[in-house]
Amino acid sequence: MTAAFTFPGQGSQTVGMGKALADAFPVAKAVFDEVDAALGEKLTQVIWEGPAETLQLTENAQPALMAVSLATLRVLETEAGFDVGRDAAFVAGHSLGEYSALAAAGSLTISDTARLLRTRGLAMQRAVPVGVGAMAALLGLDFEAATAVAEEAAQGEVCQAANDNGGGQVVVSGDKAAVDRAVEIAKAKGAKRAMLLPVSAPFHCRLMQPAADAMAKALAEVTIKPPAAPLVANVLASPVTSPEEIRRLLVEQVTGTVRWRESVAYMAGQGVTHFFEIGAGKVLSGLVKRITDGATGLAVGAPADIAAAKDALAAAKSA
Repeated sequence: MTAAFTFPGQGSQTVGMGKALADAFPVAKAVFDEVDAALGEKLTQVIWEGPAETLQLTENAQPALMAVSLATLRVLETEAGFDVGRDAAFVAGHSLGEYSALAAAGSLTISDTARLLRTRGLAMQRAVPVGVGAMAALLGLDFEAATAVAEEAAQGEVCQAANDNGGGQVVVSGDKAAVDRAVEIAKAKGAKRAMLLPVSAPFHCRLMQPAADAMAKALAEVTIKPPAAPLVANVLASPVTSPEEIRRLLVEQVTGTVRWRESVAYMAGQGVTHFFEIGAGKVLSGLVKRITDGATGLAVGAPADIAAAKDALAAAKSA
């Protein structure tokens, strides 16, 4: 198997995402209905009608992006013959996308995943008062250099590498003053750009420990099954299949680094040539080109993408 199925994270959301799929395919509409029922509210109304500020709230964006990913996957299964267990060498997701990947692989039910992501979004937002933390993108520095910048900037506060996205793009997270220092230090050390990100909390750093505690409690109450394809975990950048290890790593992920560059490089090293980004946006398929030579990334999230995905899967199978 030379295909991997990947799932986007927060920031890929847009008002109206998934609407064309739901209108065209009953299996997609059924996923959105299931998410609404699990949450006891019409999240689909926010996804399709906005306003954007409401969709961007972490507690909404996380289950919304998962819903779009799983709706897209259901269409790929029924219209293009996709089968996670048969066709995917690995599944992986960026931050919240890891939950989408697990739902896609049958480890979690869609309803449980929606509720977990609602809990996760609320817990991450509440972990740190607004304005206390910050995140910044450092462009043009490799991971080691960005980590050194974060360590120099900390000065007794929290400043950590939160996302190693690849292509010289590393995000740091922590206390606002420390992240501000990191921006200036990075510029002095030759970063092409260093800028604060418009986020509401400092994700993937030690300040998120209250959210990690909340997720440990929530995850203890759900059934996790072995995935149909191995999950390349964010915090390990290597595959896991044990339900208990998956549970533990999902807790660690809240405060740990999203090792996306290493995850993609690992999958490519195992022979993956086609990375399917299933859901909203094209961020992950764009990163594939920066991380590994010879692999292709294909974003699938609209009716017009289904035929191309079918052809790409056939090409992956014959590779």
